[in-house]
Amino acid sequence: MITLITNIQELLQVRETSIPKVSGSEMAVLPTIKNAFLILEDDLIADFGSMDNLPKINADKIIDATGRVVLPTWCDSHTHIVYAGNREQEFVDRINGFTYEEIANRGGGILNSAKKLNETSEEEIYEQSKLRLEEVMHLGTGAVEIKSGYGLTIEGEMKMLRVIKKLAENYPISIKATFLGAHAFPTHYKENKTGYIDEIITQMIPEIAKNNLAEYIDVFCESGYFSVEETEKIMHAGIEAGLKPKIHVNQFNSIGGIQSGVKFKALSVDHLEIMTPEDIQALKGSETMPVALPSCSYFLSIPYTPAREMIKAGLPLALATDFNPGSTPSGNMNFVVATACIKMKMTPEEAINAATINGAYAMGISATHGSITKGKKANLILTKPISSYYQIPYAFGSNLIESVFIEGEILK
Repeated sequence: MITLITNIQELLQVRETSIPKVSGSEMAVLPTIKNAFLILEDDLIADFGSMDNLPKINADKIIDATGRVVLPTWCDSHTHIVYAGNREQEFVDRINGFTYEEIANRGGGILNSAKKLNETSEEEIYEQSKLRLEEVMHLGTGAVEIKSGYGLTIEGEMKMLRVIKKLAENYPISIKATFLGAHAFPTHYKENKTGYIDEIITQMIPEIAKNNLAEYIDVFCESGYFSVEETEKIMHAGIEAGLKPKIHVNQFNSIGGIQSGVKFKALSVDHLEIMTPEDIQALKGSETMPVALPSCSYFLSIPYTPAREMIKAGLPLALATDFNPGSTPSGNMNFVVATACIKMKMTPEEAINAATINGAYAMGISATHGSITKGKKANLILTKPISSYYQIPYAFGSNLIESVFIEGEILK
């Protein structure tokens, strides 16, 4: 099946050769071709260029993209899409003055989601989760990482990871699974934190590795959750079992989690709302991708990741949604890109790079996703007619997507 898209007003994120990520001042450079064509062959990008150089081709399907922009689909490297029910009441509680930490201390937050998940059947969790997945796909997401972490028991965590695996089997979108048993301490382990960590290390990790249910391991490294020492112990056990670390750090406090992530060669460190000069220095020259979650900051009214300071220091930065029932009940990457521009003062070029090529790196898929490159997956966003790609973050409340292609096929 050969699809030819012609008269593209502007083709974004064009990379002749595949690169893993962009950093520092490179983030402000978004390679594009105006008045472009794009050829898809089955599920891959076959060719692209200026309309002046359009080759003769017998296409099965021709799409005229006059007035429209084409770019790679978003790569959302941090989500918690698989969960049961919602936490609407906590949303109202925060409006009435309770903090995120106060709600958690009352049995809300992650423990609330864990209770609901363990009371809900695997089939029902799948049915709820697939609707969220379908929604984000239609919003332009073409690759997504999904974490466990609302089970907090071996049965609950396995149940979540089986749902993630089933989603990956049933949908064409690239899905990466992350084991996040160290998301919070269950109520029955409140006075025995060592006991729960031992359960994660001696029972959960071996069982998950044996069943090949996750590629990554995550820990919520934060005051009141898992200490740096505990995080390192869990990361080490995960690495021994073949799981690569991706960790939650610096959401509310800087306690040394970034330094641990770098030491253990974590693929990404995520949240980063609170950053010290030492944290930024620790990331320089590392293989670890910093990931910002601006819609979480928006929803919780907490600080935004200091993107300008980090980019000025030469760091890369990725953007993701943090889609979850408590702190970010949205998987809309278009809103994330817009919020990064509006609140974090990222340029549209930086934000698009952060949500595509750098997002792909933070999921370990930059060889196949995140840019318009020959041989990469034909995962694309075709916008409605717009004046320029600046309109994507500028018109933050509008859905500017006309079509989404996943593996060369238009989503119905």
